[in-house]
Amino acid sequence: MSHCKLPALIEAQVEMGSVNELEHKSLFRKEEDATQAKAASLMEQGSLSLSFPEHATKSPKNSVLRSIKIVIFSNKLNMLLPFGPLAILVHYMIDSKGWVFLLSLIGITPLAERLGYATEQLAFYTGPTVGGLLNATFGNVTELIISIFALKNGMIRVVQLTLLGSILSNMLLVLGCAFFCGGLVFYQKDQVFDKGIAVVNSGLLLMAVMGILFPAVLHYTHSEVHAGSSEMALSRFSSCIMLIAYAAYLFFQLKSQSNNSYCPLEEETNQNEEACGEDEDPEISKWEAIIWLSILTAWVSLLSGYLVDAIEGASVSWNIPIAFISVILLPIVGNAAEHAGAIMFAMKDKLDLSLGVAIGSSIQISMFVVPFCVVIGWMMGEQMDLNFQLFETAMLFITVIVVAFFLQEGTSNYFKGLMLILCYLIVAASFFVHEDPHEG
Repeated sequence: MSHCKLPALIEAQVEMGSVNELEHKSLFRKEEDATQAKAASLMEQGSLSLSFPEHATKSPKNSVLRSIKIVIFSNKLNMLLPFGPLAILVHYMIDSKGWVFLLSLIGITPLAERLGYATEQLAFYTGPTVGGLLNATFGNVTELIISIFALKNGMIRVVQLTLLGSILSNMLLVLGCAFFCGGLVFYQKDQVFDKGIAVVNSGLLLMAVMGILFPAVLHYTHSEVHAGSSEMALSRFSSCIMLIAYAAYLFFQLKSQSNNSYCPLEEETNQNEEACGEDEDPEISKWEAIIWLSILTAWVSLLSGYLVDAIEGASVSWNIPIAFISVILLPIVGNAAEHAGAIMFAMKDKLDLSLGVAIGSSIQISMFVVPFCVVIGWMMGEQMDLNFQLFETAMLFITVIVVAFFLQEGTSNYFKGLMLILCYLIVAASFFVHEDPHEG
């Protein structure tokens, strides 16, 4: 009897084992399915790094008409584009300097903004660090072209004042508006940016002030070894040193700081993922962006020639000092791209990008464009130097000190932005009542 029961017991245990095995298999399958589903959801949310290279290489293929529609007809500001050809017509038909200057100024405004847009599209294919440098570079193309045309006409003071005004505009007006608008959107907290990078940028701006200050001090203390030539020699030597320093700064940004120094710092992980991972698709391809940059730069060059020719006539007809036109009006137009970009980034809580555009542009003008114009003037035989005169140099020095104090904490709010904007209004009023001694 017992022998009969034994095979039945063994058979029952085997059946139970197979059932347990099936249960284990089903449990493993559930776990694997859950793991795969979780991985799929992470891939969809962009949490895995595998999804980024595919996104970065995605490039649209537009026809010529669609590319024109995207670049020209997608922005309401481009309604001002006809003012450029109108300025050329007025120049040849009426020859009213005041109207030519005004129409050229209005016509260049959308071109400066579109230059910023094309640069932003190109930055999708170059990465954030190179993209930030490209944005600052092509944002300053307008000022550089106007300066070269003014140098060709021997208008050295217009070059100096325009570049000075661009530095002041970026540091006070552009950065102030970015802090103010970002502070209004995120009024419940202080926005945070990388304090270390801000300190480095402040140091570079102070170095630029040093290069511009010493020739002025040498001139006004009458302590030149060779009267009339020592100031020019010092300016040209300092310009070469500033160009070397700017090249080292570029190397430092591109090589040493390759860990995306333009990515904003966030206290909360979720906000950081949204800020760094929130990428948009480019609207035009890389070669389209390059072609549009070339076309827009050529058009800006053409209008800049008429603009520079009409500056003195506009000053007489409007009874406004050339210093005010050069320091306030021209940079506001030239900085349209930086202005719009810095405010947009600040309202998305990407303050490091705003600083990269506003302060980065100021650094590029003071450390590259200004000394580059001195070297270009040297080649042209023009006496372009770094002596911006006492009033203008003092204005620049105080502005850099004020901005450095506002950046030292690594935080911003709408109150700091408002203070910077009010400082710019004081600067504008000062130049409105300031008579340049070289005008007389």
